[in-house]
Amino acid sequence: MKPKAVRHAMVPAGVALLLVIASASAQQPVKPAPVARMSAEECQVWARELSFAQSVADHDAVAFASHLEPQAAFGASGPEPTRGRELIAKRWAGIVEGKRFKLAWYPTRTTIGGVGDIAWSSGPSLFEDADPKAEHRYRIGAFNSVWHRGADGVWRVLFDDGVEPRPVGEAEAMAFRDGRRTTCPQG
Repeated sequence: MKPKAVRHAMVPAGVALLLVIASASAQQPVKPAPVARMSAEECQVWARELSFAQSVADHDAVAFASHLEPQAAFGASGPEPTRGRELIAKRWAGIVEGKRFKLAWYPTRTTIGGVGDIAWSSGPSLFEDADPKAEHRYRIGAFNSVWHRGADGVWRVLFDDGVEPRPVGEAEAMAFRDGRRTTCPQG
């Protein structure tokens, strides 16, 4: 049996070793998520989601509204969703204008289900405060949208919601931008 002093000395050494291992594993590069392979139809929704995001980047309120189903619901998981194209467009007017902050997003996955006219889209979102001296200049969240293909063949957002954004640094904001794909990963 080892003396008590040696046994107690081994505990901090063991803890130190675990901390070194944990620190090393925390510094390992994060492996990117597997790339989703989508059908041609799912890539149509992907392109439409990018177009929707571009309408906000371009501060184009008319294009933004054209992406909405007439009876869409935004903030769908909340107790009082914003309902209807006109009300959503009105409530999003400041976001589309981009004066207080810029909002960007892109899909990482789209999936078509049901009878082929309903699709789900999701991905990250980035909020950038217009004031470069803001305490939290960048915030990253995520979105989930349900799309409906109308009788005219055009996909429009039926339901939309998101994950509360969290403050991030410039490096994470740049990683968000670098993660944006302009080509749908068809497979």
